[in-house]
Amino acid sequence: MLVRTLWLTDFRNYTAAQLDLAPGLTAVVGANGEGKTNLLEALGWLATLASFRGAPTDALVRRSAPFAVVRALAERDGRELLIEAQLQPNGRNRVLVNRQPLRRARDLLGSLRVTVFTPDDLAIVKDGPAERRRLLDDALVSLAPRNDALRADVDKVLRQRNALLRSAAGRLDETAAFTLDVWDAKLAEAGAALVAARLDLLDRLRPPLAATYDALVRRPAEVTARYEAAWRSDGELQASLAAALVAARRDDVRRGVSTVGPHRDEVVLAIGDGPARTQASQGEQRSLALALRLATHHVVTEATGSAPVLLLDDVFSELDPERSAALLSQLPDGQTLLTTAGSLPSGTRPDRTVRLRAGVIEG
Repeated sequence: MLVRTLWLTDFRNYTAAQLDLAPGLTAVVGANGEGKTNLLEALGWLATLASFRGAPTDALVRRSAPFAVVRALAERDGRELLIEAQLQPNGRNRVLVNRQPLRRARDLLGSLRVTVFTPDDLAIVKDGPAERRRLLDDALVSLAPRNDALRADVDKVLRQRNALLRSAAGRLDETAAFTLDVWDAKLAEAGAALVAARLDLLDRLRPPLAATYDALVRRPAEVTARYEAAWRSDGELQASLAAALVAARRDDVRRGVSTVGPHRDEVVLAIGDGPARTQASQGEQRSLALALRLATHHVVTEATGSAPVLLLDDVFSELDPERSAALLSQLPDGQTLLTTAGSLPSGTRPDRTVRLRAGVIEG
């Protein structure tokens, strides 16, 4: 997978722009506020139909413009892939793949894969378990688009189950109890399938995660990642979750919310004997977040036979020179697009360097 050219019209701060990417490393250099991250965001949007910053569509359209257009010409397995999107601040976005309308968002998944690292990824290590669950689930979708349907099934069942629990107002009549049995069975089935996929992914992530972190910090550090689910027992996952839902029913009804399931599970990251969330330094946490992204990139590349486009936003701003050099030595094969507000670290040899000045791409 190689992206040749990215075009933007009325996207964020760009009236019109064209970015030609090298097959290897393309560096985008410019002062803060010039729109470097916007370039990565546009490419990421074409891969997932969502902003990795969590921005709504209307925030992506340049002020006073009726809509934005994002286009990318890529090459995949020797064939051209043209993805075009018209982003509407009000109404439905329009997406074409090789000039054909996209019927469902899910049909695009896997056409263009990206791995994104931003300074906000510190939250993966530092914040609550939802960030770490999201990392796993997003990686699962990159591995196989069908996993998006699995994640959506779990979310749908949880919404329906929670709505029923809220409406019960602390008491279940016979009809509500029967309906809750149905949702429990669905949650046990879908939830167990999602957790099984997460566990398998985590098994594959551990070796590259440990190796990448050690390389970034240039010392053995014994990084570990452990999946924790209070409902798990020695038995089969679906049966364990079903039994846990039965045991938690009284509390769930009283509180009006589902208290057990894959939406409450945790991934515990540790460096040595200490939990990374509470005992690691910010530098260690940032290195670990970067190692997590690079490890998922490695796993997806190995599983699919095609490296995602690696998008590194302002990656050098929080790394000391030694770790910056280590990162450059660890860049995987394939296409990388990185941004920086300062000068590139000594020894950096990008295949292409472009500069942003006043929102204009030069070079």
